[in-house]
Amino acid sequence: MLDAAYALPEKDWTQYSALTLAFIGDGVYDLIIRTILVKRVDMQGNKLHHKKAGIVKAETQAKTIRALLPVLTQEEAAVYRRGRNSKPANNAKNAGRREYLEATGFEALVGYLFLQRRYERLVELIRVGLKEAGINL
Repeated sequence: MLDAAYALPEKDWTQYSALTLAFIGDGVYDLIIRTILVKRVDMQGNKLHHKKAGIVKAETQAKTIRALLPVLTQEEAAVYRRGRNSKPANNAKNAGRREYLEATGFEALVGYLFLQRRYERLVELIRVGLKEAGINL
């Protein structure tokens, strides 16, 4: 739909940098978590924001990807490692360097799956990762 509306060309997302994949993955993951929260609870915007912020922060993303590592395909694990091994220009405000890099890898994987239009796999990994990491929405 978006591709057609804006005449966006097909791309080989394996050729894109991990940080580019993480850039879009950050937004996609944020939107998925926001959507789940809004559909599950009826609360003020600032309370929704605080709940969402606790889930999308680097520490929680790192915990989620650690729980997912055993179920990733080789391809998914490779995308995650590319993100984790990247050299971001900045650091997380409230996370250590290791957690920040793990979170970057997680976001790269989310971005990759989204751009590949593997929505079912993306949603399943997020569901399983949150559950296994003990994160309740």
